Amino acid sequence: MTADSPSTLTRLFLLDDHEIVRRGLSELLNSVEDFEVVGEAGTVAEALRRIPAVNPDVAILDGRLPDGSGIEVCRIIREEQPNVRCLILTSYDDDEAIFAAVLAGAAGYVLKQIRGSNLVDAVRQVAAGQSLLDPSVTDRVLRRIREGKQEDARLASLNTQERKILVLIAEGLTNRQIGERLFLAEKTVKNNVSSLLAKLGMQRRTQAAVYGANLREPNTVDTDF
Repeated sequence: MTADSPSTLTRLFLLDDHEIVRRGLSELLNSVEDFEVVGEAGTVAEALRRIPAVNPDVAILDGRLPDGSGIEVCRIIREEQPNVRCLILTSYDDDEAIFAAVLAGAAGYVLKQIRGSNLVDAVRQVAAGQSLLDPSVTDRVLRRIREGKQEDARLASLNTQERKILVLIAEGLTNRQIGERLFLAEKTVKNNVSSLLAKLGMQRRTQAAVYGANLREPNTVDTDF
């Protein structure tokens, strides 16, 4: 990169809880002439503090973190800084997580098994305003949103506490964090999560997260309990 052409640089932010992964990504991306890594974080809390301060062009976000998820970081950042493009980089090939990423406004979702050269290409595409998400996936998500009101009947089966927990699951909080937020024992939260999954006819937490995210979309039921 050259000092006399800073406007040509694509500014990048890295979020991953493994330092060795961040180092590897930073070395790879900084070796590209027109890329510059301007910030890093290992937790959701750090990312939400640092991303606004450095204002990157692209934020590369780990899907799962100790205190939440990169998908939730994407949702918050896209609401506050819509100019920042978000690329989810994860080890998990999970349809429900991809759906959640679409709802959060991610521009792309790629697996960590990706080759370095392909990751560089992916970052370039996202920075250029392109989407790496399969249009069929986006269509399925939009269909889910349109059909959301038909699914809302399941919400009536949840008690008030389970509804609050559902909203916090959609925000990417862990059982421990939910317990701290609601002043409940972690075991109590775990039991409530099991109960709400059963009532919603779901098997995985990510399914509940997507369902909860759908409920927060316009024209769906009010989740301000």
